[in-house]
Amino acid sequence: MHRKFQEVAEKLHPKFEALLCCPPVSGGKLPKVMPHSGIYLFSEGSNHLYVGRTRRMRGRYGDHSRSSAKHNDAPFAFKLAREQTGYLKSEYKPGKHSRIGLSQDPIFDAAFKTALLRIRAMDFRYVEETDPTAQCLLEVYASVVLGTRYNDFDTH
Repeated sequence: MHRKFQEVAEKLHPKFEALLCCPPVSGGKLPKVMPHSGIYLFSEGSNHLYVGRTRRMRGRYGDHSRSSAKHNDAPFAFKLAREQTGYLKSEYKPGKHSRIGLSQDPIFDAAFKTALLRIRAMDFRYVEETDPTAQCLLEVYASVVLGTRYNDFDTH
């Protein structure tokens, strides 16, 4: 392994441990002081579901859980709604099963709103990481170690 990469990689596990040790918050009750940049984790009890990264922690939490969030801002809620409605395969051509088409479907929209409420009730943990490369690697590391089923690093 190249020395530069190894230097970054060796810092991942301590940050991961700090993430898991973070006292969880839920219900939108974020502390007054929290980092701007880092990774975050949504869990239901010991069931870790989704890891993300951001440069605006407070705002990103709102994107995922605010009742007025739109489908482009809340990918986790969108995935939960897909699962609930059975629309599991992504379609990238315009139509009723595309992202825009689904967001206009009343049944899917109701599932999306339910997912936003579910996420707001989840445990939310976070850890500061300001370096973009380390942040990216930490997101992948945490997702792999925790087996977060709603993370998808596939490209389209």
